[in-house]
Amino acid sequence: MNVLLTFRVALRALRKNKMRAGLTILGVVIGIAAVTTMVSLGESAKQLIQSQLATLGTNMIVIMPAQDESRGVRQGREITLTSDDAKAIRDECPAVLAASPLVGTAGQVIYGNTNWNPSEMYGVGADYPLVRSWPIRQGGFFGEREIASAEKVCVIGHTLVAKLFQTRNPVGETIRINNIPLRIVGVLEVKGANMMGQDQDNIVLMPYTTVRKRLHGSPYNDVHAIMASARTVEGSATAKQEIEYLLSDRHGITPGAKADFQVQTMDEISQMLGMIMGSLTAMLSAIAGISLLVGGVGIMNIMLVSVTERTREIGIRMAVGASSWDILRQFLLEAVVLSFIGGIVGFSLGFGASIGVSTLLNQLNPDMNLPIVVSIPAAIAAIFFSAAVGMFFGFFPAFRASQLDPIDALRYE
Repeated sequence: MNVLLTFRVALRALRKNKMRAGLTILGVVIGIAAVTTMVSLGESAKQLIQSQLATLGTNMIVIMPAQDESRGVRQGREITLTSDDAKAIRDECPAVLAASPLVGTAGQVIYGNTNWNPSEMYGVGADYPLVRSWPIRQGGFFGEREIASAEKVCVIGHTLVAKLFQTRNPVGETIRINNIPLRIVGVLEVKGANMMGQDQDNIVLMPYTTVRKRLHGSPYNDVHAIMASARTVEGSATAKQEIEYLLSDRHGITPGAKADFQVQTMDEISQMLGMIMGSLTAMLSAIAGISLLVGGVGIMNIMLVSVTERTREIGIRMAVGASSWDILRQFLLEAVVLSFIGGIVGFSLGFGASIGVSTLLNQLNPDMNLPIVVSIPAAIAAIFFSAAVGMFFGFFPAFRASQLDPIDALRYE
């Protein structure tokens, strides 16, 4: 019996019990659909994270104060960085292109009779647009002269323009923050939402000296963080090493002692987020894979029932010359066809589900822009894996059928 004829016989046998065949592959369909959905959404989230990290600046390096720990419990961060550290990083680290201090603050922005609460309000250095790869749309950015004299100037994001000025040109206008008048010297280019759905354009930037002296009333030059940019993506690791060596020397950190700062590159942050997303996707896929196991057991159970029901048919086939190998191949092919069909249906459902979930999330949060990703290798793997499930769980029933004694099979009622 050739393979084509065996295939036709297998399809004919499955068509005789359409309802039973459909229920048999239900577990495989659910498993493949769940795995496909999880993998697709995981790839979508990974691409979203990579695109959002790109908006931060591909060469960006973040220097933060180290977290204090007491008996293994994190207690927060003690401010250990200064604006002088940022200047030293920019001037003394050859692999670093630019560096900017960062001082966080908060307050309400008032313009005329209108007020608005920005989600981000920072004091930064003149290199901030270069570090963040964030061009200026209108006007310009403040420079070292404004920073040295702590001038009352600021640069705002597009959201503040829409909320406070509508179609009016905001450059040259004056806003008030905590009763301090600040003249707008520039407007940032539109960035959009970040990976958490937060509007990056809802931001006000001021000289860090202005924030420290005028808004905080502090005479110190300490900063909450330093943002730097490596000259090239490939040079990020070298820039990190230079920064760590420089700050250790400036802060008097002896070899082997714990540093009072942390340095992270975008590659490290991307890898960390990728590991988290990968682990989450793998865990959810493993849970979904249980459905495949259940589906495989269902295929084995139904195939055993089919062997019992068709015992006399097996005896007739053997009596007219069919070998044990022909019987084994026929029943094994039936199991593979069942699971293969289940894999195709499951992938189609999973593909549709991933599109539906991505579309729903984008509608609930229009700023998210979650991409719709279909992994072709995942599709091929899902379909072939479903066929492998059928082959694995169908082998025992097929082998049992092939070992029947022809005389006993013909006598079976």
